[in-house]
Amino acid sequence: MPTTFLHRINYSLLVVFIVLLAACEQPKERKLPYYNTSDFTPHFDKEVPDNFHRIRPFNLIAHTGEAFTEKNMDGKICVANFFFTTCPGICPRMTINMKVLQDTFLIDKNIQLISHSVTPDKDSVARLQAFAKSKKVDARKWLLLTGSKEEIYNLGRKFYFVEEDLGEKRDADIFLHTENFVLTDKKRRIRGIYNGLSLPAMQNLIADIRALEKE
Repeated sequence: MPTTFLHRINYSLLVVFIVLLAACEQPKERKLPYYNTSDFTPHFDKEVPDNFHRIRPFNLIAHTGEAFTEKNMDGKICVANFFFTTCPGICPRMTINMKVLQDTFLIDKNIQLISHSVTPDKDSVARLQAFAKSKKVDARKWLLLTGSKEEIYNLGRKFYFVEEDLGEKRDADIFLHTENFVLTDKKRRIRGIYNGLSLPAMQNLIADIRALEKE
């Protein structure tokens, strides 16, 4: 049996497995906290102040060649991660799990997936386009972003907190490499962080996305 055919079967089973687990184990009422610091201390307030931490304004470019700013996140539940196209280590597994999210929420207009390149000097729009095609990235749901390295690293470390406590003390001279996925709500506030290599974490992320849609 051809390897590609076996890979498609395995991927399909993975999607079904994660989605079914998320559906079966989601509690009746799931309340998500808010986070405003890199130590991810949860705040279970019913609502938070207008000046509560949120992803700041930015200006990047999607693999489609179009500008992508914070305005594209407004009014949408977003999942963000940080990767690079030539990564041989954790990125392939993260890409598989982002693809699971893409296929799970493909027709849901409330959800946006975004992957920021941490090597934007190498990951041009053309390279991201080629990568997107090879990984079956659907631009209706999932966008790969490039742009200023300083912008991307500042967003990742100081606003998404993807390296948690360590990230706030580092700048763009130190390579950003993390397996974390970050969930933000329709006002760009952080509502969850997840290990992008873990199937149980993906199950929780899917359940949390659905809980956010009910808020």
